[in-house]
Amino acid sequence: MPTSTPVAVTPQTIRMAPKVLLHDHLDGGLRPRTVIELADAIGYPGLPTTNEEELGRWFVAAADSGSLERYLETFAHTCGVMQDEAALIRVAAECAEDLAADGVVYAEVRYAPELFTERGMSLDTIVSAVQEGFRLGTERAAEQGHRIRVGTLLCAMRQNARSLEIAELAVRYRDAGVAGFDIAGPEAGFPPTRNLDAFEYLHQQNAHFTIHAGEAFGLPSIWEAIQHCGAERLGHGVRIVDDIKVDENGSIHLGRLAGFVRDRRIPLEMCPSSNVQTGAAASIADHPIGLLTKLRFRVTVNTDNRLMSGCSMSSEMAALVEHFGYGWADLRWFTINAMKSAFLGFDERLAIIDDVIKPGYAELMGS
Repeated sequence: MPTSTPVAVTPQTIRMAPKVLLHDHLDGGLRPRTVIELADAIGYPGLPTTNEEELGRWFVAAADSGSLERYLETFAHTCGVMQDEAALIRVAAECAEDLAADGVVYAEVRYAPELFTERGMSLDTIVSAVQEGFRLGTERAAEQGHRIRVGTLLCAMRQNARSLEIAELAVRYRDAGVAGFDIAGPEAGFPPTRNLDAFEYLHQQNAHFTIHAGEAFGLPSIWEAIQHCGAERLGHGVRIVDDIKVDENGSIHLGRLAGFVRDRRIPLEMCPSSNVQTGAAASIADHPIGLLTKLRFRVTVNTDNRLMSGCSMSSEMAALVEHFGYGWADLRWFTINAMKSAFLGFDERLAIIDDVIKPGYAELMGS
């Protein structure tokens, strides 16, 4: 029997729910004011405006083009102002604070160290600075009554030739807060198997990795990521829906790849708003997350780039509630899916599920 009255599911109350975020880019989540202040500090000349509200709107509009390539262009500005230790520390600290204030209790935030070397910082300096920023941000969040744990994922840019080097960096810092590895950047023309040496090395080192696959490119990208590279999770993975057939009478048929992904419980790091912006989905209402959730794939909900999409974990969940009619039980399911899929030890995952997530949703559900 319920012990109290359930809380209505609204954009405001969703902020109260404990959330888990697996796919969030550090250079895609800056505060507009921070971009302006960092640009001013280093004399960066390229910003389209120095008005905070206008700049925030510009990032969303520029990313809202329906093209992944155009979407990625917005990162020239954020990466351009993140080229020294102080900037990296500030951005990482504010990221942790912002996520915690939004109710995120565990987050894996990814970035590509190679993008921050323009002014001579070494890869080790970059990783150390980001880790220090997350340490400070976590402390500040706790002082404000918000508890969060942050792990980092180091990305290699798939169009470059530094994947093994970045994989070795991730392993070198895995006891200092680096949770795993990823490849990012344009999918078309740069299949996951170009980075096979990095994935073989990570396998040998018992290291965790995810792969951006099935966003701008289709099933072959997903198939290579899983079968050739051994990805534990799929970054986006939205195009797995291409291997699912829905008949006119509503019968659903999974192809062999889709069936394998579901049967093996391979997590899908789905980012609804971002997918609409890059053209991977026509709208939130048409997003494959609805069908994939119905079929009980291991679906997780994520932000991708909070600045470019003008979103948060709470707003992403609120959009799904609006368009698919989800309730607290569904949001709890997404959250537990994500926590089960985190690159964290089993005992630690279980503790967050049992001690934080389940009690948090039980209170909201009045049970």
